[in-house]
Amino acid sequence: MIRAYSTSFGLASRLLAPRTRQQIETIYALVRLADEIVDGVAAAAEIPPAEIRRMLDELEAETANALRTGYSVNLVVHAFALTARRTGIGTDLTGPFFRSMRADLTRAEHTQASFEDYVYGSAEVIGLMCLQCFLDGRTVPADQEMRLREGAQRLGSAFQKVNFLRDLAEDFEALGRSYFPGITVDAFTEADKHRLLDDIEADLLVSGAAIAELPRNCRPAVALAQELFAELARRLRRTPASRLRTTRIRVPNPVKLRIAADALYRHRLRRVSGPALSTPDAERAP
Repeated sequence: MIRAYSTSFGLASRLLAPRTRQQIETIYALVRLADEIVDGVAAAAEIPPAEIRRMLDELEAETANALRTGYSVNLVVHAFALTARRTGIGTDLTGPFFRSMRADLTRAEHTQASFEDYVYGSAEVIGLMCLQCFLDGRTVPADQEMRLREGAQRLGSAFQKVNFLRDLAEDFEALGRSYFPGITVDAFTEADKHRLLDDIEADLLVSGAAIAELPRNCRPAVALAQELFAELARRLRRTPASRLRTTRIRVPNPVKLRIAADALYRHRLRRVSGPALSTPDAERAP
């Protein structure tokens, strides 16, 4: 299911242990369901904005109730709730996510404050949800938890900002949105591009440093996702700003496979040392 929407994320998820991969897929399914309401089939069917908001509100209420009871007649919500209740995902994470989804219904441009809030809810909390699945009930020292949480948030933030930059023209022309504060698509410059990429690379620097502290069976997948988006950032850096206004930059499949092989070698076969958590059983390595 993930690969149908995102080849990069789908490829990375295949390196996870089966149970962890299934948990991540339930998170991704809920995220996609909300996104389809806001920007997908509901919007394409020309459902009025007020009705779309009502549908999104109902999905949030259904999700919150399922987190409390452990059950929903909506199979996507039910599967997510099982994951959430097992791993400790609560409304402190789902609430900001739905808040960001609602922002897409009303806000076409962002201030710096609204942009940071949007990225937190639409991306950083997803990183935190994934981290809960990676830890799967394990306890870690407070300082290590802080580094892991910051790494998860910064990786989610980098993913989102890269996608905003890749979809600069499409978001503006098809959806009427300009996510980056102060950025005008028609006047997008090399200076704008490099400033945005400097910010993305700062996120990736922090998230990359946290990988060695993850459970060993999660490192290859996270390292692959990290490096795929780092490669996208490098390609965006090399692409003229004028071309980004018309072209979506991609990583070719052969390059993705090379990056995947490297991630497996560095983070599984060589068993990178560090204060990482061990995997309780070998289930688990796919």
